[in-house]
Amino acid sequence: MSFFKRNTALVEPEAALPGRVEPGYAVPADNIVLGTPQTAPAPPGFEEVWFGTGCFWGTEEIFWQQPGVYTTAVGYAGGYTPNPTYDEVCTGRTGHTEAIRVVYDPTKTTFTDLLKVFWETHDPTQGMRQGNDLGSQYRSAIYYTTDEQRAEAERTRDLYAPVIKPLGYGDITTEIAPLGSFYYAEGYHQQYLYKNPNGYRCHSKTGVPFPE
Repeated sequence: MSFFKRNTALVEPEAALPGRVEPGYAVPADNIVLGTPQTAPAPPGFEEVWFGTGCFWGTEEIFWQQPGVYTTAVGYAGGYTPNPTYDEVCTGRTGHTEAIRVVYDPTKTTFTDLLKVFWETHDPTQGMRQGNDLGSQYRSAIYYTTDEQRAEAERTRDLYAPVIKPLGYGDITTEIAPLGSFYYAEGYHQQYLYKNPNGYRCHSKTGVPFPE
């Protein structure tokens, strides 16, 4: 029981691991599925958001398939420890959640379209977990980069909540916050399910469509 509590409580900033000034590993420059830069700034006119829906392997696979998505990458966001490693994030002592970067072309898709995918492909009511994956690193999150994204994230949350609540689900626990510091994950995590097609996927979705 103490293990469960320790891993499902968000660490206080003063108790977070110290991390390091420089990353301890290299990150490939390109997304091998989309053939686009994955760590470069978004091209002019494109927009960026970071989503957390549990294990980032499956989240990235979902979003690299979406129309209008220019590039994706997995990483760590929403926490305190600078340049964490995967093992450190998994201790629950960095404050980060596993998240994916999504850069998209707003002339080919909308943020609302991406949010529909976000809400439908995980259970946003589970707090610090997704399915059997326990820990603050698996929490649901939207890290926005514009005020318009924030407003739309909140609007769609408020549309989805009353649809799922009568079906026995709790309150939506998704963290909606501005994108602060983020760190790309180790190279072997990038496009992991393309490299390992039979790899682990965790999609604890509600099965409830987003209201049109």
